[in-house]
Amino acid sequence: MLASEVIKRFEEYCPEKLAISGDPVGLHIGTLNKEIKTVMTTLDVRPEVVCEAISKEVDLLIAKHPPIFRPAKRLDTDNPQNKMYADLLKHDINVYAAHTNIDIVEDGLNDWFCELLGIANPEFLEKTHEINGKFYGIGRIGKLQEKLSLVDFTEKVKEVFTLDSCRVIAEDFEKTIETVAICGGSGEKFYPSALEKGADLYITGDIYYHTAHDMLANGLSAIDPGHHIEVLFTEKIAEKLQTWNVENNWQLTILKSEVDTNPFKVR
Repeated sequence: MLASEVIKRFEEYCPEKLAISGDPVGLHIGTLNKEIKTVMTTLDVRPEVVCEAISKEVDLLIAKHPPIFRPAKRLDTDNPQNKMYADLLKHDINVYAAHTNIDIVEDGLNDWFCELLGIANPEFLEKTHEINGKFYGIGRIGKLQEKLSLVDFTEKVKEVFTLDSCRVIAEDFEKTIETVAICGGSGEKFYPSALEKGADLYITGDIYYHTAHDMLANGLSAIDPGHHIEVLFTEKIAEKLQTWNVENNWQLTILKSEVDTNPFKVR
C-alpha cells in the first residue's frame, strides 16, 4: 500500500491545520507516493533512531518532533545531523511529523497525559483555532479525581512517567492540589492561562529559571517533568496505527522505536 493512504487516515484523526502557525508539521523527507510495508513511531528522529529504522527495514517514520525544525544551511555530511538526512534518503525512509497538532487534537497527547494523571473532564488551556464554529486549544486543565498534597502528587507524576526525579516550583509542598493544568513539551509561556483558569499546579517541561521566579511570585506551583514525557506519543500512535491496520486490512508491520532519545540523565 502507499504511504499516502496511511497518512490520509492519520490526518483524518490529526489534521495538519490544527498545528500552530509556522510549525513545520507534515512530510519532511521522502515521498508519500511510495509502497510501504513497515511503519515505525518515534518521539525524535536522531541518528540512533535512523540506524534502528535501517536495521528494521522501516519504510515510514512517524515522529512527534520535526527532524528539520530549523532550515539546514549546508548539506555537508561531516555534520551528524546532515549525515542523518542523507542516510534517510539513501535508505528510502520517509519521515512525517505531527508536532503541535498532536498536542491540540482531541484524544491527543495532552488528553493522554490527563488520563494517566487522573485529571477529569479536561478543557483546553489556551485557544488556538476556531474551525467550522468549533474551538480547539493547546494544553489541558481539569480537576483531579482525588485531591492530593503536592508532595504526593509529585510522586504520582514520577511514577506515571517513570522518572527518577523532576523539578518542582513551590513554596508549600503540603498544599492541596485539586485543579491541574498540563502542557507537554515546552509550555511555560502558557502559564498565565493556567493562573487565569484557577490552576493549583501547572505541569510542563523546560521551565526557564526566571519564569519559575515569576510563577512563584504569582502563587502558582509547577512541576517540570522534562520534555521527554512526550515519548508517550510513540506508544499511543503505534496503537492507533495498529487499530487502523486491522480495520483496513493494510497488512503493515507497525513498530515502536526502542531507542531512548532523552538527552538528560540523573546521576
